[in-house]
Amino acid sequence: MSTISKKICLFGDFGVGKTSLIRQFVESKFSDEYLSTVGVKISRKMLNMSQKSVHNLEELQLLIWDIEGSNKFKAVAKNYFQGSKGAVLVGDVTQPETLNHLREHIETFLAVNPQSYIVVALNKSDMIAAEYLESIRKMYQFSNEANILDTYITSAKTGNNVNEIFQTLATHLI
Repeated sequence: MSTISKKICLFGDFGVGKTSLIRQFVESKFSDEYLSTVGVKISRKMLNMSQKSVHNLEELQLLIWDIEGSNKFKAVAKNYFQGSKGAVLVGDVTQPETLNHLREHIETFLAVNPQSYIVVALNKSDMIAAEYLESIRKMYQFSNEANILDTYITSAKTGNNVNEIFQTLATHLI
């Protein structure tokens, strides 16, 4: 049995739901309690890739780096990006300013890892009327950029598209 490990980073502004997305993906749990990440927290998740891989790879271990979102941390965050093969960039659909920072976050990450892939997660979709979500997703699609795989409307609370963001990234990492 063949297993490889790949480092991915979750990043975005403060309070957008990065830790909640990871917890939903890794543990299938959600909590309304807010816990601020200080520095970085690393989680692991094994994915069965035997049906998706052409390389006899049976398992992919994702090492998920949950990176603090505060502005004072931006200079240090670049050090945590080192060696990352992919990223999930998270914005909060209820806080437009976090969406306006997505472009800057993409540029910062790709400056360190120009060959890496990014999936954009527009989180907290359970807190906004469904009829607005598709237009928001289209505004932040970034489809003309090779490194950006897709933009998803997500909810850590309901689990909407949480597995999909990580599976999309995982498929491109192998």
